[in-house]
Amino acid sequence: MSTSGRYATLLVLAAGAAPLAARAESDPRLTGLWKLVSYEVEVRTDGTKMPVMGERPTGYAYFTPENRVFFVLTGEGRKPAETDAQRADLLGTLVSYSGTFRTEGDQWTAKLDVAWDPKWVGTEQTRMFSLDGERLRVLTPWRVMPNWADKGETRSIVTFVRGKD
Repeated sequence: MSTSGRYATLLVLAAGAAPLAARAESDPRLTGLWKLVSYEVEVRTDGTKMPVMGERPTGYAYFTPENRVFFVLTGEGRKPAETDAQRADLLGTLVSYSGTFRTEGDQWTAKLDVAWDPKWVGTEQTRMFSLDGERLRVLTPWRVMPNWADKGETRSIVTFVRGKD
């Protein structure tokens, strides 16, 4: 085989291998379905914690092996809306987004391409997490959350249990 033939063969092999090298592996500790157990918000100024989504919120998080995450979290006692004001109020008991994610140690960063609040689309959201058996505890950084902006800087403490796929 000529030098140019070997070079062309190497280029083809390298091009075929590039997508495999570029695709990061999912963290197997997170992969799968997680069912929401609790959602608390801690207020930075005074340390108070509030169950902002009620005592029994509902929702799920799903981490795919392809590094995509989906969150749909809703507050307790939501009722169908009949007026524009009621529909607007429902946004206060909803957190929903999806994007690709990467992990580093005990934190993930999701680059959002879909979100219940359009201000989050295109942002990166970083979360710290800890695992205790089948429980996943998630802690957000301090920030002003759209749903509770009147509280100033808060962080969410969200707990999940491993769900059944």
